[in-house]
Amino acid sequence: MSIFKTDNQNSAYQQHQWTALHFLYLLGMMFVLASILTAAMILQYGFNELPCPLCLLQRLAMLGVCFGVMLQFRYGLTFRYAGISLLFAVFLLIVSVRQTLLDIYVRPGHDYVGSAVLGLHMPVWSVLIALALILATSLQMIVWGGVHYRSNAKIKAFPLLYKAAFVLSLYVLLIAAVNTASVLVQCGTGQCHTTAYVLLQ
Repeated sequence: MSIFKTDNQNSAYQQHQWTALHFLYLLGMMFVLASILTAAMILQYGFNELPCPLCLLQRLAMLGVCFGVMLQFRYGLTFRYAGISLLFAVFLLIVSVRQTLLDIYVRPGHDYVGSAVLGLHMPVWSVLIALALILATSLQMIVWGGVHYRSNAKIKAFPLLYKAAFVLSLYVLLIAAVNTASVLVQCGTGQCHTTAYVLLQ
């Protein structure tokens, strides 16, 4: 048996490594979003900072980006599922820009909701997060978009990445479930307010 790899073997090995890097990239994206959503929940439950309706839409948009990533974990690397993430990132940008413009001039009843983090309030952070997500998804398409084996790549071929993706996906689904229940308690069947949980009054 030859100790030297053939061109086909080298090509297959490079494809394997390149695919692993792609999945690792997606894991990093979702880990960052899960961390941001966790921080938002800590501010809500630990410091009693109830989210406004536009804040809730921003959380929904971030969860939507995660959903697009999870579809790529489940069904393979395709532009269709990357496009879902990109669509929700654009939605996040629209909502966060709207809220930032509404609150950029502080006036009674229209000041920023919640505490500032590193000098910026959450809507402004969401604008930056949305731009970063759009850039990250665009880079994903540019770097890996022309790879012919992309649609056949499955994360199950990488046991450690598969386990990490499975655990992280379950955690994101848990975040989504907690937020859904929280919205129902906060808003009931009516309009959301940032003063109290409607169903607890």
